[in-house]
Amino acid sequence: MIAPKPTPRPDRVSLWRHLRLFRQDILSAQPARLYRAWMAEFRTPFFRSYLCNDPALIARVLTERPDDFPKSNRIREGLNPLLGNSVFVTNGAVWKHQRRIIDPAFEGGRLRDTLPAMWAAADAAVARLPLGTVEVEEEMSHAAADVIFRTLFSIPIQHETAQAVFHEFRAYQRTQPILNIAAFLPLPRWFPRLHRRATLRAAHRIRALITAMTESRVREISAGTAPDDLATKIMTTLDPETGAGFDTAEMVDQVAIFFLAGHETSASALSWALYLLACNPQAQARVAAEAASLPDTPDFSALSRLKFTRDVFRETLRLYPPVPMMVRENAGPETMRDRAIAPGAQIVLSPWHLHRHERLWADPDSFDPDRWSREETRAGARDAYLPFSAGPRVCTGAGFAMVEGTLLLALLTRAFRFDVVDGRTPVPVAHLTVRAKDGIWLKISRRN
Repeated sequence: MIAPKPTPRPDRVSLWRHLRLFRQDILSAQPARLYRAWMAEFRTPFFRSYLCNDPALIARVLTERPDDFPKSNRIREGLNPLLGNSVFVTNGAVWKHQRRIIDPAFEGGRLRDTLPAMWAAADAAVARLPLGTVEVEEEMSHAAADVIFRTLFSIPIQHETAQAVFHEFRAYQRTQPILNIAAFLPLPRWFPRLHRRATLRAAHRIRALITAMTESRVREISAGTAPDDLATKIMTTLDPETGAGFDTAEMVDQVAIFFLAGHETSASALSWALYLLACNPQAQARVAAEAASLPDTPDFSALSRLKFTRDVFRETLRLYPPVPMMVRENAGPETMRDRAIAPGAQIVLSPWHLHRHERLWADPDSFDPDRWSREETRAGARDAYLPFSAGPRVCTGAGFAMVEGTLLLALLTRAFRFDVVDGRTPVPVAHLTVRAKDGIWLKISRRN
């Protein structure tokens, strides 16, 4: 398979370069040695940060003792205007209460129930996709947003409110870096968080629109006219331990993260998947052949025919994980690889480094979907593959995302052929997710 060349990696990067680049492209600031290291220390005048690529350390943080490594509030600084107190940023008892309400909506049976809406969004994407030279990130954002609105609130992207949220979110995504400058400085709580004005305006408008949708759904539930979708399921579920559910304000926070996690990350992965298939016509032909066996109407059992397509999507998530870094904070003193770690240090778990680690993967920078059917990949898949995190905080929508990504990739490739555009090699950068610096441009033609 043809492998897109990775972004050139400097051997060493200074603190000054990190501070200069983090708002534009934190991925370019990563030195080559981090793709070989088991652990690395990064010092600032205000805190210590430790990148952990050692599978044993990752298991300790995410799976074995997650309560001792809560999510870092430094990451929350940049996301707070949009996400508020959502399940993505909370810790402890609050987070556990939220997950007990949210998780039942994404169980296996409910996932099967969402397929017709997901399939309808995929068919709409096929009907809408233009021919010629196209920037596919914009198109995949549109498609993924349609999936979320249809499955969450039973409205298509053409709905006026859905359109407004989608366009405001595009504005937010383009102005919000993965880290806000407050993540690097020990600012008191009363100090302004230094968000860009455009970011704050977009977040305010998104939350206002979500509030209106949530209040409307509350009225429909009271009247007994609410559709049986994910929003209704979540808003009518009570915490089995406390008996409490979400009020409107809490639900707005959760819908914001559902839209972020379910739209932004899926759009990123689908865009990179189409690019990788454009670089590899043989793999694209195999996906098209599998997709040709699909019926024209929703059939959950038919998805089992898409084994290679699913592996293409898994390989895309390995090479271009939508969430490139996760940050935890150790609550107490720790020893990691014979190094004493003081309480309050930032523990960075980076799928971006882990998925391309030279000691954990064979030919790590290559696009090779068939690796997922080989025995040699089992250890990497178990110990070094975190597109959805792991342990108790694993993404509750991981199964949803895999079905969505595989289905859309199959139906798009069944209908169209995707080819690279000369001189338009995309360069990955980190905003809220891993996107391309100047978009992903492909030539699209109808498949005979």
